[in-house]
Amino acid sequence: MISTHVLDTERGLPAGGVRVELHRGETLLAVAETNDDGRIAELSPEPLETGLYRLVFHPPSPFFRSVELEIAVDDPRRHYHVPLLIAPYSCSTYRGT
Repeated sequence: MISTHVLDTERGLPAGGVRVELHRGETLLAVAETNDDGRIAELSPEPLETGLYRLVFHPPSPFFRSVELEIAVDDPRRHYHVPLLIAPYSCSTYRGT
């Protein structure tokens, strides 16, 4: 399972309504928007397979039109939580729990 959480670090609030796409190779697997708490509890609609996945975030930012992260899924049974911290001119991510 892949989940995410987007935080607006400029305002110190969750970023609701952020569109997030999940890709595997050139295939678009899922599209969802963060809820009012900035979360998407389960972005992957099907069981994961070992391999590379790409998350594409479309934040409400004057500078970033999209933020793309490629992650390696080495154990499809694990939960992969990928948060994004975003501000107008900076962003950061980490492997969440």
